[in-house]
Amino acid sequence: MCWTWPAAVAPEMAWLWLLLLGAALGLISLPYQALSSVGLALQQHLWLNSESISVVAVALVFASSLALVLLGWGPLQRARGGGLTPVIALQENASDQEASLLQQLSLRTQLQRLPLMVLTHLGGLTVGIESPSASLGASVLLAIRRRWPQFTPLAALPLPMLCAIGGGAGLGAAFRSPLLGVTYAIEELGRSAGRRLVLPVLLLSGSGAAISLWLGPSITSEPAVAGMLPMRLWPHALLVCGLCSLLGALFVRMLVPLARAIKSALQRQRLFTAVLIAAGLSGIAIASGGWSLNDGSLSLQASLHGGIGGEPNTLPWRFLSSLLSIAAGAPGGLMHDTMTLGALLGAPPTDAAITDSISQAQLGAIGAVSLFAAACGTPLFCAMFVFTLQGDAAMLPALLLCSAVATSLAAPL
Repeated sequence: MCWTWPAAVAPEMAWLWLLLLGAALGLISLPYQALSSVGLALQQHLWLNSESISVVAVALVFASSLALVLLGWGPLQRARGGGLTPVIALQENASDQEASLLQQLSLRTQLQRLPLMVLTHLGGLTVGIESPSASLGASVLLAIRRRWPQFTPLAALPLPMLCAIGGGAGLGAAFRSPLLGVTYAIEELGRSAGRRLVLPVLLLSGSGAAISLWLGPSITSEPAVAGMLPMRLWPHALLVCGLCSLLGALFVRMLVPLARAIKSALQRQRLFTAVLIAAGLSGIAIASGGWSLNDGSLSLQASLHGGIGGEPNTLPWRFLSSLLSIAAGAPGGLMHDTMTLGALLGAPPTDAAITDSISQAQLGAIGAVSLFAAACGTPLFCAMFVFTLQGDAAMLPALLLCSAVATSLAAPL
């Protein structure tokens, strides 16, 4: 006899069930965090800490990228990409496609995405775990809704709202920030639901973040102590904001036609095109000395904390690598990619106008939030994400302002 949820759960106990579900979500997201950590460790060991580039390192990037493209455009094509497209489509009342969209959000699809994520992080493709974590959260809530339709905390929710709550909770649990999950759910995934999302996302991502802090990979970097942006840096900061707005818009404008071109080429000559993509990513990794690999966390964290986030030529190689990785269908999103590009543009290693590490960290954060907001169009979420990574509350007003300005400047483009 199969155990089922009780037909009704006392309303005052709904919050407890949500906390338990959030803890389960935190546990389920741990493999994603572990894979990201493995990728960064390989990048440090095989590329950044080596005096010369080894054949093993190049072979790993090439073989993993080739296998990912062949599988992602073959037997595992349903799991290609970050997985958030159906969540966003459901918010747009795509009722005629609802069955197909829900199938893309099944737990089976998430399991198929796992081997692609393994190849992504072994090969160092420049995408993070943000979108997969959010889509996993939506899939878990949908699976519970299908299996136990009378479960009170989820039973009465419309499907779009349920997916938005799950997506925000998945992101908040993975990045250990319930507030980040709330802003993402409200601003990107469930704009029509508004404040009704706040409490369930906070409960789910709060307990999920606690599990992630307890059992997940440790965070080695300390919060930056940069302070408020001084007046002398505001002209430089506004210039950085404008440049990053243009680059963020350019990134999206180039990504869409590149993705279409790669899709067309893979449909005609899958093996040949896959070899070209793998060779391109390997060549970019060699040219950048390994800084173009993975989601950019090593470079971004250094830039946000006043360090050196890579060699002076890192920016163009990361730009190309990010475009190619996303267009090829690697399971991830463009959040960390765009933040890293903005931080590199905001505080380049050779900028003589920046004379101390605090200024470097401040302008790096301004660049990160500006390019990120220009590409994604979600100013509040972008500011909160950079604030979460840097950890300096004194920078939050400047981050919010530059994020809003960048979004406005990039919107017409």
